[in-house]
Amino acid sequence: MNNGIHKGLRLLTVVVVVVAAAMTLFSCGEAKRRELRASHADSVIFAEGAVMHYGRMLALTDSFETTGDISPLNANRWRGVVYYHQNQYRMAEHFYRKVLQAEVKNDEDQLSYNKAARRLSELLLAKGDYEGSLQIAVPAVAKMENSGIGSDIDYAILHNNIGCCQLNLGQDKEAQESFSKARVHYANRFQTDSTSRGFQEAIVGTVYTSMAYINTRRYEESIYWIDRCEMLLDKYRQMPDARTGYFDEYQGRIDIMRAVALQGLKKPQAAQQAYNEFLKTAYSKKSAGRINANDYLVAAQRYREAADNYRYLDHALTEWRMEPTLDNIQLYLLPKYHANAQAGRLDSARAAGLRILNLLDSAITAQKKSSTAELATIYQTNEKEAQLNRQKEKMAKQQFISGIIALALIVVFLLVYMLHKRKTQHRLAMAHGKLAEAHKQLKTAYDQLESTTKAKERIESELRIARNIQKSMVPNIFPDREGLDIYASMTPAREVGGDLYGYLLLSHELYFCVGDVSGKGVPASLFMAQATRLFRILAAQQMKPAEIVTRMNTVLTESNEQGMFVTMFVGLVNLDNGRLDFCNAGHNPPILGVDGNDNFMEMETNAPIGLWPELEYVGEFVEDIRGQLLLVYTDGLNEAENTQQQQFGDDHLLDILNHRHFNSSKELIDYLDEEVIKHRNGAEPNDDLTMLCLMVDKTN
Repeated sequence: MNNGIHKGLRLLTVVVVVVAAAMTLFSCGEAKRRELRASHADSVIFAEGAVMHYGRMLALTDSFETTGDISPLNANRWRGVVYYHQNQYRMAEHFYRKVLQAEVKNDEDQLSYNKAARRLSELLLAKGDYEGSLQIAVPAVAKMENSGIGSDIDYAILHNNIGCCQLNLGQDKEAQESFSKARVHYANRFQTDSTSRGFQEAIVGTVYTSMAYINTRRYEESIYWIDRCEMLLDKYRQMPDARTGYFDEYQGRIDIMRAVALQGLKKPQAAQQAYNEFLKTAYSKKSAGRINANDYLVAAQRYREAADNYRYLDHALTEWRMEPTLDNIQLYLLPKYHANAQAGRLDSARAAGLRILNLLDSAITAQKKSSTAELATIYQTNEKEAQLNRQKEKMAKQQFISGIIALALIVVFLLVYMLHKRKTQHRLAMAHGKLAEAHKQLKTAYDQLESTTKAKERIESELRIARNIQKSMVPNIFPDREGLDIYASMTPAREVGGDLYGYLLLSHELYFCVGDVSGKGVPASLFMAQATRLFRILAAQQMKPAEIVTRMNTVLTESNEQGMFVTMFVGLVNLDNGRLDFCNAGHNPPILGVDGNDNFMEMETNAPIGLWPELEYVGEFVEDIRGQLLLVYTDGLNEAENTQQQQFGDDHLLDILNHRHFNSSKELIDYLDEEVIKHRNGAEPNDDLTMLCLMVDKTN
């Protein structure tokens, strides 16, 4: 009897341990899935921000936080981003502070903490709260060092902010050390980046350092940092993806800073020479450049020239999308009044003064309304957070009660089982042993077979669903428009693939694309889905193909840690005059021509989409494609292999097009599909196959 009880207790212990282990594994699995979903959620929110849909960003942030796809800390960081880009800095500061006050629970939270600390310290520095900015930046650097999570750009910007604050607080030695640390991290950043982005970041940071020394009238030290700005700009010019407009603008800024510093050092001739260099830039002719030039002109007491430049102030404020707030009145309109007054232009000074008086009342009223609206939003957000916490507490309580009930049922079941077993143990001991062994072997075999079968059926079912979803993302109904013949097909090599095509007909303009994502299977299909969605969104805004590809590259390079990319051909046909504008991003050259004279198009080489940020893609055009066949395809056509690994080939493809006549795009694509199947001769497809054929009638 005691032996039966001991065996029962051991069995109970084993079951409890197994249940606990299963619950632990389940929770780990859930955590991993949350991490993956959070990465996808960040990408979705960022995509809305890239097209300045800030209301949509807030709605998605609230939704993803409620479902647990992003943490509360990360959600508040995104809210800060939204309000910062809407120039609602008080709201942005509120949410960035909530990020810094929250508990960092994982690596993703630490990354969000770093970004929020950078931005908040910049906000406080900009409004002159140097001690407040230091109280944010210094602990942030320490926390990054302790966690081991922080990029060179995080360290560089935070050290630069710390240096600017220290300089304004009279801590010159400490500021110099902070700027030197920032310089090291900027150097690490651009030395490990194959693009020009690292140099751009270093230039901007060094400009801030130079301005900090100028604003504190430490002109001698500022010359050192201005020289470093110019050195970094020279290196930026040598990068293959450098932009002329960017380094022209910053060359102008550097020349003005040098002129101001030299004027402050009582070297007027050298200052004039630096100003002359500024006048050679294209930036000096722009409204922003003229306003920036006034820093030197006012320092040199050349008030007439400064007053002339202030005639461009309204245009500059419009370009910068600046409202007549109290800060902007102080920063721009008051200096305009001062310059005209010092230049003796009393009528202009009087007009500027009257405008300031007229704007002050509306600016004060607007600031009060904005403050009230911000406080209301903060209150509503706090209410949402409280409600969310109550929901989480309720769910946790329900889960705890459910767990207790389940455990109690298991205990009751085991006790009943032990009592029953003890009663029958003596009578059935010998027979039960043999039967149990046979049953155990049979059950193990059956469970293995059932588990394998169910897993296979589940995977096949999920892949069929994924395939159907993917097919639904590309159009299978083509426009019935006189003079236009378009047809396309997509055949994945596996259940799901990475090829894509799409079109969008807007009045007399037809947008279309064909793309091939690197790799195959589910990862490629997810990347394909994002690329397809971006194409339709950007095409609907009636952008040119090169601009569409450039915008897609900006979004798809963000958080692309797997290094995936997509080659793509994007075209825009004017159905009235036959003009084809296109941009080819590393894709196979399409075939263009008429019967018997088809050949591959010659075009500009562009990089695939998703590899390098901030690329500017080159667009091209064909004057008139009416009456010609245009075939765009992926390499699953010309690189299709048979059992001897012989490819279908470019020559074979051209031979078909040049020696056969096709009455429609569908007839051509169906024929090529059949030819590829014949060529493979039973071999499994080695790549996804997508084709799009387009013909525009000459009489259209």
